[in-house]
Amino acid sequence: MYLCAQFINDDDRKQKLFTKICHALWHVYGNLLDIEIHIISVRISYTLLSLLFVILTLAVPFIGYHYVKMYRDKICGGSIQFSHAVLFTIFMYMFASLLVAVVHYIYFQFIDHGFIVNSYIQLWDELMTNTPALAENKDIIKETIDTARSLTSINITMQLLSWDVFWGSLLAIPTGLMVMKKAKPENNGLSQS
Repeated sequence: MYLCAQFINDDDRKQKLFTKICHALWHVYGNLLDIEIHIISVRISYTLLSLLFVILTLAVPFIGYHYVKMYRDKICGGSIQFSHAVLFTIFMYMFASLLVAVVHYIYFQFIDHGFIVNSYIQLWDELMTNTPALAENKDIIKETIDTARSLTSINITMQLLSWDVFWGSLLAIPTGLMVMKKAKPENNGLSQS
């Protein structure tokens, strides 16, 4: 993240402040992630925990907006171009996605033991028995289930990583539009008559 700051802004004092802000961001994001992983590990079997998971997931764009706006106000002096805001937001979501990918890998490698894949398989089996129209596509569904069973922890993690980066890149556009702000022109003591 510090290298990202090197490319975006050259002022050393501002870079240190930026680094502190990023550390705070990752701390908040990490706490949200801990809660998310805890909810996944209890198998999302409680309605209240499922609701909390959805709320925290939906809060991520708002937290991202808040930090980009804080970056604009504290580091960039209150103004930021659209391209600068989008670039910063993409970097922010990309680095957050990398951190989440590490946690996802640990979860799928050491904690999950096939629970999520087996849950989806069980769901498909129930749907096939309850919905006769799906019986026509039984071979396709069986092939899809076999493919899902063959995925390793790293395959699932890389798929989730690419998904997170994709959505982060899409979220960067509206965030950049909402955060961009032109610099106020300076008068330099000249007045027009």
